[in-house]
Amino acid sequence: MAERHERPYHATFLLTTVGILAVLLPFLLIKTGVLDAYTAHIITMGGVYAIMAMSVNMIVGITGQLSLGQAGFLAIGAYSCIFFNLDLGFPLPLAAVCGIVLTTFAGFLIGFPVLKLSGDYLAIVTLGFGEIIRVVFINLKSLTGGPNGRQFTTIMVLNGEIAFVVVITVLIIVLALLQNFLRSSYGRAVMACREDEIAANSCGINIFRYKMIGFVVASFIAGLGGCLYAMVVGFVKPDIAQFLRSIDFLIYVVLGGMGSMTGAILSAFVLTYLQEFLRFLQDYRLLIYPLILIFIMLFRPQGLLGTREFSFVRAWARIRGGLRRSAPAGNAGEGESNG
Repeated sequence: MAERHERPYHATFLLTTVGILAVLLPFLLIKTGVLDAYTAHIITMGGVYAIMAMSVNMIVGITGQLSLGQAGFLAIGAYSCIFFNLDLGFPLPLAAVCGIVLTTFAGFLIGFPVLKLSGDYLAIVTLGFGEIIRVVFINLKSLTGGPNGRQFTTIMVLNGEIAFVVVITVLIIVLALLQNFLRSSYGRAVMACREDEIAANSCGINIFRYKMIGFVVASFIAGLGGCLYAMVVGFVKPDIAQFLRSIDFLIYVVLGGMGSMTGAILSAFVLTYLQEFLRFLQDYRLLIYPLILIFIMLFRPQGLLGTREFSFVRAWARIRGGLRRSAPAGNAGEGESNG
């Protein structure tokens, strides 16, 4: 009984340690010059895109709805953060919070008419939403700078080390909170709607309500990603709301596995670095994405991790179990040799 009570504490301690090391070790490599500023920026942008991949995965993989407009929420979060900070004079943390709240509220408003649709119709409507956001931001020249975009200088733009620590820390916190949400009754109800709406409805689950919860949570994460994007890049254009940007986020989810948050994060980092690594191919590097998707669909259509999540706790338990099983064999061998 005592061991059962200790397991949650051991798991919390292990995950906390892994999270701290995930931030601290790369930071030390950047600080000592082992990782140059360019590589550090790529890793940081990979973290921002990983947050956006979790946002898309929340809708596509968890809620089971096809959305092609998450880049629109990215743009809302980025421009809102700039507006509250530069135009209204809010401190940067407060401006980011206000930008996230505004993006979440936008997702709540858009979710009411949009989530009454499903399948291809939902995809078309969300695609139109992203394009509407892009056109509106192009024409709001006084607030967004029009097609030329708007400059935004923060300490995260000037200092890549701080940008890395903030982005990766936020990524780990969001992943932890999202995993806890998915294990809660609300998260399981959302996944039940994905699996079978008729069966979920027969069990008393309000389908529209839990679809809305999933959509709003995804909007919240996208708003957070938009604020971090503005802080890290320091320059925002309306083109970040375009259709192709949403497709990039969807590719991360498909490659990592729809329903797997850790898979989406892994694919976001891999594809972000791969795109920069293949820059010497110039425009031909854009052929890599289609080729990767073709091979994935042919040989592993469920993605890298499928619907499974990578767990450090299970991995550590397997390592400990392997060590315990090998220990008696080693002792027996020693006894025989001594005899």
